[in-house]
Order: sequence, then structure tokens, then C-alpha cells
Amino acid sequence: MEQQVPHTVDSLTSELHDLGVPAGGVVLLHSSMRTLGFVAGGVHAVVLAVLEALGPDGTLVVPTHTPDNTDPAEWRNPPVAPTWWPMIRGQTPGFDPACTPSRWMGVLAEAVRTWPGALRSDHPQVSFAALGPHASEIVGRHRLDDGLGDDSPLGALYRRNGMVLLLGCGHDANTSLHLAEWRHRTPRRAVTGSSVRQPDGTSRWVVWTDVVPDESDFPRLGADFEATVGVTVGRVGNATARLMPQRALVDFATTWMVVHRRTAG
Repeated sequence: MEQQVPHTVDSLTSELHDLGVPAGGVVLLHSSMRTLGFVAGGVHAVVLAVLEALGPDGTLVVPTHTPDNTDPAEWRNPPVAPTWWPMIRGQTPGFDPACTPSRWMGVLAEAVRTWPGALRSDHPQVSFAALGPHASEIVGRHRLDDGLGDDSPLGALYRRNGMVLLLGCGHDANTSLHLAEWRHRTPRRAVTGSSVRQPDGTSRWVVWTDVVPDESDFPRLGADFEATVGVTVGRVGNATARLMPQRALVDFATTWMVVHRRTAG
């Protein structure tokens, strides 16, 4: 159906309230701006609407990952020639939380990352940004070798009993499911690397071992969660929105993976 009127800060805020976005809560947002339809003020208006729905005591969290700052030997879409790998490792600017843009996270995540007062974790591959009174608690601790585990912003969100909001996107983008993956008894691990900014402003290629993420079964996992536990589904703008408690999601996914990922390791 053709959109009759533009969406606005006020209309989106009202729809977020109707969905159940909690005033004063901590919400991890995954989003697809194009699914919202025409919004007067564009991405700026959408961020304002989410912040208005959360209120002054709420905290907004977004993924600001940088998958282009990974080992080029692992790149597949597209791959690069092996002869390029040493130059990429040696010449990629080191990750800087203040300057390095996210990639493939969407324009909403980028808008939050650059919003005045936003804080960002310092992981060179899977950082998160947050706005609000609990931002430092959420993004202040992010271990290099526990990128999406309990010592990451996902773990902090779990301890804070936060919510996940999927705005126009599916469970394939539901990063919190990785926390369950990291909690698996025998997750597959591998060496990875990134360029990291040093205190003197230079860049250095750093390697470490961490869990290998796998989103291939996330749509099925998410569908099972919705069928078993349930999520709140509604319309925000033209988009289908899903709101769910992160702790219930991660607990369900942790048990689900024990059954469905028997051969992990």
C-alpha cells in the first residue's frame, strides 16, 4: 500500500511506545532504514524518535562493527589476492573508536556512533556504540579475545536485562545470538587479526584467538524462539519491528545450540 503521509519523530515515537520500548530501559537496536518508508528528517528523525521513546534515563546501543578490519586471508565476498595480504595488514589504519566508521551496520548505527555524547567500545572488529546514562557500563569493557561474549557489550546488556529491537530486519542480524554461541561448551575457535591504533598514533597488526561466528542458523533459531517464547511484533513506520528481552533470547539460544550444534568444536 502506498504511504499516505510522511512518518515523523512524533509518529515513530508513538509507535515505539505502542510496541513496548521501555522508557528508561537499555535497548540494542538493529535496523534497516529503507524499510521505514519516507520519514520527515530521515535518519536524524529516527534516532530522535528512539531516544524520545527511551527517555532521558534510557540507553540506546547499536553495533558499529568493522569487518573490513579483519585478516584479508579470510575474505570471501570478494576475496583479494594473497600478494595483497601483507600490504593490507601493514597499511590499514589502526582502529580508532573516535574515527573509524562502521561498515554494513546501516545508516542508523552510523548516526548513533557519531551522535554527540556517544561512547564506543574499543574492539577493532565488533565494537558497539551507546548513548545514555548506562553507555559507559555497556561499552567500557570489551576484551579482544571475547568479542561477542560475556566480556563484551552483549554480556553487559545481558547483565543489565536489556531489550533487543529489530527494526525492519530479521534474526540474521540479531547480534545477541552470538552471545549464546560464545557460551557454547566447545565453540570453534581460530586465530584472527586486525590493525590496531597504538598510543603513539601508529598502527600495528595484532592477532588473537577467539570464537568463529556463524549466523547461518540464526533465522531458524529466531523463528523457534518466536514460536516458543514469543516476541512483540508491530509496525514502526512501514517496517515490521520485533522487540524481545535479550536475556530470555540468549538463554533460549544457549539451550537451542546445545541441541542443534552438537558437532561444534
